[in-house]
Amino acid sequence: MTWRRNGRGRAWAELLRVSALFSVPGDALVGAAAAGARPGRGTLCALGASLCLYEAGMALNDWADRAEDAVERPHRPLPSGRIAPGAALAASAALTAAGLALASRAGRPALAVATALAGTVWAYDLGLKRTPAGPGAMATARALDLLLGATASTRGRGSTRAALDALPSAALLGAHTYAVTAVSRHETRGGSTRTPLAALAVTLAVAAAASGEVLGVRPTTTVSTPSGPPAPAPHPHPHPALPSSRTLPSSRPLPSGLPRPTRRPVPFRGLGSLLALTYARTPAPLLLHAALNPSAPLTERAVGGGIRATIPLQAALAARAGAPATALALLGLVPAARALARKVSPT
Repeated sequence: MTWRRNGRGRAWAELLRVSALFSVPGDALVGAAAAGARPGRGTLCALGASLCLYEAGMALNDWADRAEDAVERPHRPLPSGRIAPGAALAASAALTAAGLALASRAGRPALAVATALAGTVWAYDLGLKRTPAGPGAMATARALDLLLGATASTRGRGSTRAALDALPSAALLGAHTYAVTAVSRHETRGGSTRTPLAALAVTLAVAAAASGEVLGVRPTTTVSTPSGPPAPAPHPHPHPALPSSRTLPSSRPLPSGLPRPTRRPVPFRGLGSLLALTYARTPAPLLLHAALNPSAPLTERAVGGGIRATIPLQAALAARAGAPATALALLGLVPAARALARKVSPT
C-alpha cells in the first residue's frame, strides 16, 4: 500500500511537509562548496543531520501550533486527530537526537554548530515564532545549516576557516529565509501588502548578490625561498618534488618549508547569473500577486514559491562558489519538489 492510499502515512507526510525536504540537501552541499571542499563523508553526515533537524522542527511546529491550527487549519494532522500530539512531540525529540548523533560523526565543530541549530529550531517553535524575533530566528537556523555543511566537510583545524569562508553564502540564504518567514506570518489571514513587497525587494537584492563576483575558491600553491617572502614559482623546477606546471591538491600535506595554499577565485559568473535569475523568477510573481491582492490563498502561494525558490538559490550559490556540478545537481531537484508539492503542501 502506497503512502497515498495509507491515510496514516499521508498524515505523517503532511505533518513533516515532505515536499519541502528537497530544499534541505543544498545547505550542506553549498556549505562544502563555499568552504572550498569536495563533498565527502562529513558532508553526508551534515546532510543527514540537516534532514533530521528540519523534520524535527516541522513536527515540533505543529505540536506547538495545535490549538491555533484547530481554529485556522482544522484539516492539519494534529487538530484533525490523524496524529496524536504526543506522537508528534516524540518524533521531534527522536529526530533531534538523530540529527545531533549524525553531526557528531563529522567532528566536534560540526556537532557544536548542529547543537546551536537544534537550539534555534526549538526556541523558534516554542516561543520566538510569535515574536518580532521569529523571522530572524528562522533565518539564523537556515544559515547555521549551511555552516554545518562547511564545518562538517573540513574536519579539524580548518573548520573555523571554513565557517568564515561560508559566511557570505550563509548570509544570503538567511536573508531569503527571513523574507519568506516574514510573509508566512500572514498566510492564514492575509491582509499585508507591505510584507510581500519587502520580501520581493529582498529577493531581488539576494539574486543580484548571488550573481555577482564568485565566492568560491580553489587552492593554489606558492613556493617560498629561504631568503624571501612566498611568491608564485617562476622557475621550471623550484622544488624537486614540485614541477612548475602542477599545484598541490588541498587534501595532501605540503612538503616541509612550503607555506599553506593560498586561495584564488574561479569564475562561474555566467552559470551563477542564470541560476540567480531562475531563483528570482520563482517567487517574484507570486509575491507581487500577494502584494496586489493580499488574500490568504495568494499569500500562502507566495510562501510556497519562496520555499521552492530555496533550491535555485542554493544552486546559484554553489555556482558562485566554483562548484558547477553541484549547482546543476541541485537544480535537478526542482521538478521533483514541484511535483511532490502538488500532493503535499510545503506550508
